[in-house]
Amino acid sequence: MAESRLFEPLRIGNFEVKHRIGMAPLTRFRATIDRVPTPMMKEYYGQRAAVPGTLIISEGTFISPAACGGFPYAPGIWSEDQISAWKTITDEVHRKGCYIFCQIAALGRAAQAEESEKQGISVVGPSAIPIDESSPVPRAMTIPEIKQTIRDFVTASENAIRAGFDGVEFHGASGFLIDQFAQDVSNKRDDEYGGSVENRSRFINEIMTAVVDAVGPERAALRLSPWSTFQGMTMENPIPQYADIIDKAGRLGLAYLHLVEARLTENHEFVDGKRLDFAYKLWDGPLLVAGGYEAADARRLVDEEYPDKKIVVIFGRHFLSNPDLVYRIREGLELNEYERDTFYAIGSEVGYLDYPFSEKYLASPYASD
Repeated sequence: MAESRLFEPLRIGNFEVKHRIGMAPLTRFRATIDRVPTPMMKEYYGQRAAVPGTLIISEGTFISPAACGGFPYAPGIWSEDQISAWKTITDEVHRKGCYIFCQIAALGRAAQAEESEKQGISVVGPSAIPIDESSPVPRAMTIPEIKQTIRDFVTASENAIRAGFDGVEFHGASGFLIDQFAQDVSNKRDDEYGGSVENRSRFINEIMTAVVDAVGPERAALRLSPWSTFQGMTMENPIPQYADIIDKAGRLGLAYLHLVEARLTENHEFVDGKRLDFAYKLWDGPLLVAGGYEAADARRLVDEEYPDKKIVVIFGRHFLSNPDLVYRIREGLELNEYERDTFYAIGSEVGYLDYPFSEKYLASPYASD
């Protein structure tokens, strides 16, 4: 597969990846209770920087204590201890010749009532609409709270750059706070942050604009999942809304746009035919594309379906279980199977640091590090 465009370099922001296979943001719950990255996280990310020139997106990282309320043992990026710990990780990734963006996030209504109460914070969202009947009803955010959250995204971005990240990715997907503001299933506001396509785009646009002003467009990126139904999302017709958001992101010149396709079926077709062709047409810069891709699907995407687009295919579960995934795909090697039971095993090295490298990789010059 080495002749595929998957193994051609691509300029992204301030750097050039050496191939077009990237690592997805993967929540793993291996930070401390205070949301400080741990030494095992340094080893984990270092393992997955096995092939130089790889782009890695960090697990979702909270911008502030108020952005939490769930996902215990997921990391943050607001305290000096967190920044220092992340610096050891980014240094290791860079030492191995790879690049890493920090995915920054806020939970909004995706927070859990019990965990939020324990942390002394409110479950909030754009409107008082819960995910479902078993979820807490969020309190609609006030304008001052919205403005403070935007400032928190800026501070988190500046902290991420201090921690050595090559940039930040705004988590505007999967039903978290930014996504909640974008969609009318979760945003029924009648002020400047709701009620129309333009107004529902305002929150993310103000975040993007402020962060670009603070750290530069080449260090800012956006992840979107227009068709995802996770956490009660997907408006009846998301295309006009997301076309507006993508247009605004394009005008700002972000480093890349990260899109989550509806998952591929066993017949290599998209769920319900819901494709993101509209987004591909709107974006001229580097595109990161995730969606449960296998190696053959990734090759087809970049070589046959969109040969003129600057696409990096993002792998999640396979990167989790194959630290040398890029090498395995290039050499046509069999992949390790992943163990779902260990995806979120709090604080455990099992299913985290113990997936083996291939024997061929270990005999290659890459392993001489």
